[in-house]
Amino acid sequence: MKSFYCWKVIPSFLTCFLLLPALSGFSLTVHAQTLVFTAIPDQDETRLRQRFGKVATYLSEQLNIPVNYIPVKSYTAAVTAFRNNQVQLAWFGGLSGVQARRLSLGARALAQGAEDKMFKTYFIANKGSGLTPASQLPDSIAGMRFTFGSKGSTSGRLMPEYFLRQQFDKSPDKLFSRVGFSGDHQKTIELVASGAYQLGAVNYAVWEKNVAESRVDTDKVFVIWVTPSYPDYQWTIRGDVDAQFGAGFSQRVQHALLSMRSPDLLASFPRSAFIPAQNSDYKPIEQVARSIGLME
Repeated sequence: MKSFYCWKVIPSFLTCFLLLPALSGFSLTVHAQTLVFTAIPDQDETRLRQRFGKVATYLSEQLNIPVNYIPVKSYTAAVTAFRNNQVQLAWFGGLSGVQARRLSLGARALAQGAEDKMFKTYFIANKGSGLTPASQLPDSIAGMRFTFGSKGSTSGRLMPEYFLRQQFDKSPDKLFSRVGFSGDHQKTIELVASGAYQLGAVNYAVWEKNVAESRVDTDKVFVIWVTPSYPDYQWTIRGDVDAQFGAGFSQRVQHALLSMRSPDLLASFPRSAFIPAQNSDYKPIEQVARSIGLME
């Protein structure tokens, strides 16, 4: 939609004269720059819209420009949107962040949750599996039905697959009778609770938030093993934002993220605070991805 300014002091004939170029395709409008961001779809879209709608409002207030959140359907779509400059900022997982930064010159990690330096995956099991909590995965999981989250998820696929390979020296498709990809952590919980899969790997923060909100029947599905820690989620920004929005813009965005203090806003992630992050923090993720063939 084209828009323009007009003042009552301008005579009507002059107003018409000024409108003619606009009608022929010439716009007199100076559009405000809008920062657009997205996030990996690690939960259902309704919850993501609620969470990141609040973030958009917060960032708009802090940066004094319009800020829009756009949802995407997959981890790959989030990386593609970032690469193509359809979004300038993204809340990525460890693996998707590494992938996005490799495809966008100068992109850098700005901030991570305080919990993201030492993230972990929960292996959860259906009661009917006969599995119980233990300090390591038992040999009896061999031959069971197992579901990851999204194929591009760090906590729902990359790291759990890495730990499975480390312990059993087998790829998941050789270890289990059936391997699935639920698409997101919420769905993983639902599939294991229903018995469709006997075992699954889930983001520990999503699990704990669902348990706290009484969205999980822990008589039907429960945690049987906790992985060692690893770095995960982070905010990543494109390397050309200063040219697009003005000198120092990336630092302003970083400051806004690190200054996020609202308990309600932080709880929606859930994170206790955001702390500085840098690309080198995620080198271990890149190394793991290469070791199991998920990155060249």
